[in-house]
Amino acid sequence: MKAILALEDGTQFVGESFGAAGTCIGETVFSTGMTGYEEALTDPSFAGHIVVMTYPLVGNYGINGEDIESDRIHLKGLVIRELSDKPSNFRAKETLHDYLARNNIVGIKGIDTRALTRILREKGTMNGVISTDPDFKIEDWMEKLKGYKFENPVETVTTKEVLHYEGTGKRIAVIDYGVKKNIIRCLQKRCCEVYVFPATSTANEIMAVDPDGILLSSGPGNPMDCGFQTEVIKELLGRKPIFGICLGHLLAAVANGAETYKLKYGHRGGNHPVKDLETNRTYVTSQGHGYVVLAESLKPEKAVVSHINVNDGTVEGIRYLDSPTFTVQFHPEGASGPNDTEFLFDMFISMC
Repeated sequence: MKAILALEDGTQFVGESFGAAGTCIGETVFSTGMTGYEEALTDPSFAGHIVVMTYPLVGNYGINGEDIESDRIHLKGLVIRELSDKPSNFRAKETLHDYLARNNIVGIKGIDTRALTRILREKGTMNGVISTDPDFKIEDWMEKLKGYKFENPVETVTTKEVLHYEGTGKRIAVIDYGVKKNIIRCLQKRCCEVYVFPATSTANEIMAVDPDGILLSSGPGNPMDCGFQTEVIKELLGRKPIFGICLGHLLAAVANGAETYKLKYGHRGGNHPVKDLETNRTYVTSQGHGYVVLAESLKPEKAVVSHINVNDGTVEGIRYLDSPTFTVQFHPEGASGPNDTEFLFDMFISMC
């Protein structure tokens, strides 16, 4: 079945449909990971996005159901160059096509993803639509494309109730802005007792479990749209050790008076180099964000930049001077190194 990908600047790509038939709209972004499509599909940070995989062959190891990062697929659509419909891996339970079809996710294959990525790099990410409708006309969608915004992404992906995981070690309160399962696994690996709170929880509700530390999770969207969550973090600062990841990193910065801005095309994939400014060591990291902290907006008496992105020099980590708080923009649980930066969880537990 023919499928069309159309961008808000009028660019169109014609390819073949896979997954579910239908039409989806979202912000079109690209991910540079050579593997990890199952994790990307289920990462809440991709909520509201149409994701372009830059690696040309996708689906070759199938879907196993064990590497999912949440309980459902969060992205709106998937764009690839070539689909492997005969996966070869002993863990595979189904094909990527069947997985998307079962979850009603629209995909398009057989297009020049290299050309598409160049457009997104040069012009920046933009809204797009994938459609299998034989009567599709881009003119009918231009107004919707230019006005599209995924509303309240954090409230959409967060847990609706407090979750509790038993453990014999430190008690950690995780504020779920779009937490990945591997963040929970990394805490459980260190014997932590874990409480996962909805992003709508108040500071008093979080402190009621008397946590030893608080983890601000990853998640989707613009940190400046999370006013309530920022105010809660302000109330928590200094009361317990805090570790922030991705969106949690951004929200902690805003709570401390810093500013954020949107990158032209973001950092998404499992191969982003990050330099630790204290040790001068560079790590391979997993990332999935479109916003970063403006370094110049950090107050020198309150915070110092601890990590930077080697590719573009943007802020990748912050250490706070007036509270037991540190945060990173990348995903230490992302297994891209594969364990290069997982030691940050040990640092957090030591602080607790």
